[in-house]
Order: sequence, then C-alpha cells, then structure tokens
Amino acid sequence: MVPANCSHCHQPTEIDVRQSINVALDPELKARVKDGSLFVWECPYCGHRNLALYQTLYHDPDAKLMVWLLPGQAQPPQQVAEAVKQLDGYTLRIVREVGDLVEKVNLHDAGLDDTVLEMCKWVTRRELAEKNPAAMDARLRFLRLEGADNDLVMAFPLNGQMQMVNIGFNVYEDARGILQRNPSVKPAEGFAEINAGWIEQFFR
Repeated sequence: MVPANCSHCHQPTEIDVRQSINVALDPELKARVKDGSLFVWECPYCGHRNLALYQTLYHDPDAKLMVWLLPGQAQPPQQVAEAVKQLDGYTLRIVREVGDLVEKVNLHDAGLDDTVLEMCKWVTRRELAEKNPAAMDARLRFLRLEGADNDLVMAFPLNGQMQMVNIGFNVYEDARGILQRNPSVKPAEGFAEINAGWIEQFFR
C-alpha cells in the first residue's frame, strides 16, 4: 500500500500497487495491463477514478519481454539492469507512462518490432502534417492490427480531440526496409527507451 490523493476531492488514502507484474505467474494481469485497469483506482470518498502512475516491471517470460515503467527520469537499479542483459533473446524496454506500457505489450503481442513502429510513426507524422502542420508533434499510439490486410490502427490527440488513423501494413514494411538500410539505428544494450525522441536522433 502507498499513499495517494484523489485528483478530484484531494482526500488522502492508500492504494495497492504492484512493483512487478509477471503474467506467467498471474495471467489475468495481462488483460488488466492491456486495458489499463490495473492502474486505475477509485476514491473511497467521492468515487472518482484516478490513474496511479508508479514504478513497476512488466515481465512476460513466454514472450521474452520486460518493460519497466519508470515515471519521470528514473532509471532501473544498475545491478538489476546488468543482470538482465544476460537474458538471451529478451526485448528490454523503459517507458514513462501507462499508455506507453500498454502500447509495448499490444505491439509485441501483434508480432511487431517497436523500432520499426517508431520509424513508421515518423513517416506517418510527416504525411499527416502535410494536411495539418500540428500533426508533426502528434503522439501516435499503436492500438491493434485490423482487417485482412493488417492495417495498423493508431490513435493520437490533436486540437483537444482524439483522432484515429489506419496505416497500411506496407508503410510498416517500408519502415523496416529503411532501418535495414541503416544498421546503426538500433537500441542501446540493455533496457532501452524506444520512442519518438529515440528515432529523431537518427532522422530529422
């Protein structure tokens, strides 16, 4: 239990948090991560639903995926970070927000590579910006694959409203080709933070 204050009535209370999430040991947690409900708590005083943002390590041993949710600029403990480097074939990621954790789990389940997805987003933002320059800074988030052609469905906030865009799988394949032609564009060893800022280091 940790202390928390309701964002609506500001009353203090205590909430349950999970410092680790192993979906092999507790499979039902995966669905609660994917729909975000694991990080939502209801105020006992006014009933308002709040988002709990705290450090936790998501681990899916079968998928060989570890995602560390580290709000702010926190970093994994050095001893742990060094130890997990020895895990063969694992994807190791750092995210800063609950929505980013949800996206990593969803795209991994869909068989997608997050480095390729960030390249795909980079291309898509520029295409969207041709019609609306504000879209250049849009935070695209992958939701799912859809249809017989496996279109990538993404959401992003723009002008105060949530927008949806379907991106042909060919765009993802083109993005993969770009990265294959640029082998220096790859994640750092160990827990890597793969997001828009990461891809912008290499392409502007």
